[in-house]
Amino acid sequence: MTAPTLHYIHDPLCGWCYGAAPLVRVARSMMTVQPHAGGMMTGSARRQISPSWRQFVLPHDRRIAQVSGQPFGEAYTDGLLNDTTVMLDSGPPITAVLAAQALAGADAGLDMLSRIQQAHYVEGRRIADRATLSELAAAIGLDTDAFNARFDELEGAATQAHIAESLSLLSRVGGGGFPTFVLEQAGKLTVLEMGAYLGQPEAWQARLAQVPGTGPREQATTDINPPFCGIDGCTP
Repeated sequence: MTAPTLHYIHDPLCGWCYGAAPLVRVARSMMTVQPHAGGMMTGSARRQISPSWRQFVLPHDRRIAQVSGQPFGEAYTDGLLNDTTVMLDSGPPITAVLAAQALAGADAGLDMLSRIQQAHYVEGRRIADRATLSELAAAIGLDTDAFNARFDELEGAATQAHIAESLSLLSRVGGGGFPTFVLEQAGKLTVLEMGAYLGQPEAWQARLAQVPGTGPREQATTDINPPFCGIDGCTP
């Protein structure tokens, strides 16, 4: 029996991906999870925080919190989102995840992604800043010098190539945006709908247990209209 792999197509600044973080943790306990970052807010899509952006994003975040149960800290809602000097840029955190993965494998990359999401949405930190990313790498147990060296190697062209490959995978499986979970088994790729499982990690665990080789089979629910962030950004 071929061991399954769950491909996780995401973006570090995708709010619904933060909402799906508990589902990622469950999946990691059951099978290999491979992260693929889509670069939702890179290049010309980067955004400077402004009062209008804050007013746009807060209802969106409240909806994510309501559906998923994920916390949004005051340092984010009342701090970061009021700081108009902050540039929201997916590129550096994506490079940081790739650097962690290069050093210690996919699990380290996923640990880095989780730590970045917490730093942004709970602690209100500037996750596009190199110094912040180095501190987060150290927090998950990576050697800072080794991390910084890998970051230097992977920023720019290598990160853009990864983003292009991620978007190619998203297109190939017919995914509409982030997050998208794609199960790979015996060479076959299947999108797993996950919207109905947000805030329900136990039900998600039961769904994944239906995959051969992961555990006992149980009845799953069907998600028809999952919430997500499009490749050009999130919408409430």
